[in-house]
Amino acid sequence: MDAADLRVFEAVARLGGMSRAAEELHTVQSNVTSHIRQLEERLGTPLFHRHARGVDLTPAGQRLLPYALRVTLLLNEARRAVLDDGTPQGPLVIGSLETTAAVRLPGFLSNFVEAHPQVDLTLQTGTTCELLEQVLDQRLEGAFVCGPVAHSELEAEQYFSEELSLLTALQVGSWDQLARQGEVRIVVLRRGCSYRQRLEDILTRRGIPAPRVLEFGTLEAVLSCVASGMGVTLMPRSVVGSGWRHGRIEIHALESRDAFVETVFVRRRDGYISSALSAFLAVARSGIADTRLQVAAE
Repeated sequence: MDAADLRVFEAVARLGGMSRAAEELHTVQSNVTSHIRQLEERLGTPLFHRHARGVDLTPAGQRLLPYALRVTLLLNEARRAVLDDGTPQGPLVIGSLETTAAVRLPGFLSNFVEAHPQVDLTLQTGTTCELLEQVLDQRLEGAFVCGPVAHSELEAEQYFSEELSLLTALQVGSWDQLARQGEVRIVVLRRGCSYRQRLEDILTRRGIPAPRVLEFGTLEAVLSCVASGMGVTLMPRSVVGSGWRHGRIEIHALESRDAFVETVFVRRRDGYISSALSAFLAVARSGIADTRLQVAAE
């Protein structure tokens, strides 16, 4: 068993077929089939169930897969490290909450792209749950998520402090009016929305029954549904103040214990920090420092 065998095995397992793996690996199907057959012979056990639609992992294959993933990721990381001469360049894939991407990052991203034009920056948005999974799987080099984050494999650095507010349609003038509505719907961003549990806890303490949940894929969709009266949501106040159409949403203040949340940047503790990532974080830290100086001056 060698690294080449494990790389082929991982591709077949992920794609569910020999032909699809061959296409991704830029080789012929017979070569992939040969690698898998030899690997099974060396290990003395079948790794896949073959069927008309492709392949599925056997129990032994399922046990081998985590090791194959680690080897594949380590080899890719080693290649990047060898080619990294200290000049920020090449691909950089960063994740972010949609609210953070809409309000906090545009200035930093503009400065970074201008300073480092050789970096191919990709920003992927998602919920905290989604982004943490992608960082752990090394599909992202790092991500801005809702803190605090306590995970043995992740390192977290605080970047922003957000003031949260309850957002409702204009006709909902107060918390008491919301409580009198009876059934309340909350609008969130897909599975793993970091504000959902916080909002449910706030509503419970105010005597509002367990709400129904509406899930949408984009920040724009959530805000549009709130404005139309379909439900309420919990968002940073800055999203409405600078990132959306004014005059269609009512902003309700929260008690201080509920109002503030930290946005942190997470990355794997054992992950390789590329020159591109180092440069990105340096620009972000510089931007944060400048913002704090401006606030202090005001």
